[in-house]
Amino acid sequence: MEKTVLVVIPAEERHKEKLERAGKGCRFVYETPQTATEEMIEAADVIIGNVKPDRLHEPERLQWLQLNSAGADAYVKPGILRSTTMLTSATGAYGKAVAEHSFAMLLMLQKKLNLYRDAQTKNEWSDFGTVTSITDATVLVVGLGDIGLHFARLASALGARVIGLKRSMGPCPEGVHELHTMDELDNLLPKVDVVASFVPSTATTYHMYTKERLMAMKDTAIFLNSGRGDAVASEVLYEALSKGWIASAGIDVTEPEPLSADSPLWQLPNLMMTPHISGQFHLPETFERIVDIAAANLEAYLKEQPLKNRIQ
Repeated sequence: MEKTVLVVIPAEERHKEKLERAGKGCRFVYETPQTATEEMIEAADVIIGNVKPDRLHEPERLQWLQLNSAGADAYVKPGILRSTTMLTSATGAYGKAVAEHSFAMLLMLQKKLNLYRDAQTKNEWSDFGTVTSITDATVLVVGLGDIGLHFARLASALGARVIGLKRSMGPCPEGVHELHTMDELDNLLPKVDVVASFVPSTATTYHMYTKERLMAMKDTAIFLNSGRGDAVASEVLYEALSKGWIASAGIDVTEPEPLSADSPLWQLPNLMMTPHISGQFHLPETFERIVDIAAANLEAYLKEQPLKNRIQ
């Protein structure tokens, strides 16, 4: 029986050709998340791309949803997908883009370029004093998935000592000098110059960066978060930055998203913030990797072989 594949990522001709080679014999429908109708969603055996979760009401025919995002927490909630529907993510596509974005934030904050940029917009010739260096800094990378490993290699390449935290022990990866499990977080926070967080949104990571943990960090430390916004409460982060518990922060994720216009975080001079854009398609290579993952999984799906990045 012919399978219907609904593709809602912005595929160009070469991407369509790659997908159709992998899904030989399938019927392909190309739309956007906005233009895909309820009828199209209900008629699809496979969906490639992120249809908004509130448009998925446990579609009966859907056998597999391939997300174009690394995060999948919104799709595992009750009432979104049937328990028999396979769900896969695009983990592995975003490491380079998100890690480089976070690393750029780190260098910017270490050299106080955010303050100089603010001064430039006011026509002010200012000197903001002492800066820090990535060379010989101790960097704690919390979450050693694809993004965390990319970040660790960048930091190590510029002379930082990198400590990695993950859920379970294993071989020490390239770019990581010291490896620990998550239960060592409290012991390590007071000892490091940079905390770079790349954890997913789970029950155990929710608000993991508590007031007590941020207070335990060095007052010269920099906090980076490009994992999930709910790893730290906005009011706790604001207090840490406004009271000088930590020196500065660079975040690409917030709680909530989008951040409300009246949030006090917007006004903090020692906060560099971007609106969860580091992992989108701005780096062309990212989208190519997403298509590669989708095509490989489509071929495996049709052969009834295991799918990469399967979540359920």
